[in-house]
Amino acid sequence: MPHRAIALIDVNNFYVSCERVFNPHLEGKPVVVLSNNDGCAVARSNEVKALGVKMGQPWFQLKELARKHNIIAYSSNYTLYADMSNRVMTILSMFSPRQEIYSIDECFLDLTGFQNLTPYGQEIRQTIKQWTGLPVCVGIASTKTLAKFANHIAKKFPQLDGVCDFSNMSALEQDIWCKRIEVGEIWGIGRRLAPKLQQYGIQTVYDLKCASPIIMRNKFSVVMEKIIRELNGISCIELEEVAQPKKEIVCSRSFGVRVTQLSELEEAVSLYMRRAAEKLRRQHSYAGVVSVFINTSRFNKPQENYWNETTIPLPTHTDSTILLTKTALWGLRRIYRWGFEYQKAGVRLSGLVNAQTKQADLFGLLPKGYTSQELIAVMDKINNRMGGGTIRLTSEGIQQNWMMKREKISQEYTTNWDELLSVS
Repeated sequence: MPHRAIALIDVNNFYVSCERVFNPHLEGKPVVVLSNNDGCAVARSNEVKALGVKMGQPWFQLKELARKHNIIAYSSNYTLYADMSNRVMTILSMFSPRQEIYSIDECFLDLTGFQNLTPYGQEIRQTIKQWTGLPVCVGIASTKTLAKFANHIAKKFPQLDGVCDFSNMSALEQDIWCKRIEVGEIWGIGRRLAPKLQQYGIQTVYDLKCASPIIMRNKFSVVMEKIIRELNGISCIELEEVAQPKKEIVCSRSFGVRVTQLSELEEAVSLYMRRAAEKLRRQHSYAGVVSVFINTSRFNKPQENYWNETTIPLPTHTDSTILLTKTALWGLRRIYRWGFEYQKAGVRLSGLVNAQTKQADLFGLLPKGYTSQELIAVMDKINNRMGGGTIRLTSEGIQQNWMMKREKISQEYTTNWDELLSVS
């Protein structure tokens, strides 16, 4: 049997790289992409990282540094990033019959049985770069955890030219790499568990690899045992070729301005519910419970603070945007209190079941003419073709002055006819 080979392909500084594809003048310059309402740095170019900017650092703290070093900031352009991600994942599916899309910028491929894996990894890199303009690194190993580790090595050490085939190294070479890198860089460990492991004398990846899986399971969890076994080449985490449906769906955003009126909160909740319902239908699920919540800023004075949430069980499971929105608005009116400046609202769908296990409503009556399902299907078809929100409920409003701030957003170069890139 051929040795198992798993590749992890990761786009470097994904959000920043997407911006650079359509604005080549950004190459070599310090660039950050900001979170909702232009609040925090959620993506940083290598030039910005070299200046000491941390992930999640508030933008207002960086303005003096930005002026000094000419840091260029962009608002998150989620539509553009999602489209570029879909392009990358479609291309990667050509390189292996088994693929797991792990996140918007990461993907596992099963390369078991493939030959000459390092040149193959270079071919993957060159194809993605040529077809999309995005730089990627490739880590290859016998387990998913080691593949993530190999990808980290490929990204941090330029002499490897973006590809690290960990399984092709000798045991001595592997141990040398494990001793060089801190344990917090391992997938599943991170900043939260690293300090706890250091209390047991585990400082490096090699220390964790040599730890007893059984003892560490008793001290931490079965997940820690799997990580240690995977570091030793024993596969414990399989590829998930089909994404597992979510057990609950949450959609929430902070407002661009403080909101006081119920009508504006109703617009926001209607918009969030439409998006949540679209996600629900994409995974072929039905919701049995609707929750809606609102809150003021946590930095307010105590007497100006208000947070509340209500949960409404549905008489029958549904995926209808209309029914789910009506329920959420009814819940919102129950918890709304006049006199507060609200910063955020959101909705949550839970009690999810798939189409095969959904119980029929014995006493349900179909409306005359088009059923709700037929109407929603037409809305989805139009929105998928013409863009999200082309057809929407009137409760979402028109002006939406409460929408989050994105003052530094780039164009939707690939998804908006009016903003297509023109080349002269």
